[in-house]
Amino acid sequence: MNIADLASKVIGDKRRWRAYKARTRALPENYRTAVDALERYLMFFGAADGDSAASMYEDLADLFERAAADATPIREIVGEDPVEFVEAFLQNYSKGGWVTRERARLTNAIKKAEQESGETSS
Repeated sequence: MNIADLASKVIGDKRRWRAYKARTRALPENYRTAVDALERYLMFFGAADGDSAASMYEDLADLFERAAADATPIREIVGEDPVEFVEAFLQNYSKGGWVTRERARLTNAIKKAEQESGETSS
């Protein structure tokens, strides 16, 4: 697989990616800083296919463009726990990738262990 194929798989169409980056560069600095941090997180844990990833990043840009236009504070967007926010945001784009499968596997294993020991969750 060449680098262009890999990039296409990870971030989707280069035109869409460049348009997204241009949009985020146009944001006020504080919003851009927040988007850059969210983007970095999403690069590691984000959507597995290029089209989903491109849509996810475009929606992230939409969200922050609207917030900047309305002067919405960043904490009102991401809340007190940015990881919780980005994980909830990511759930809209996950199509059963390996992270989703491993989360389900972990949850099921803990439930099974709980049942085997006779423990019950509260």
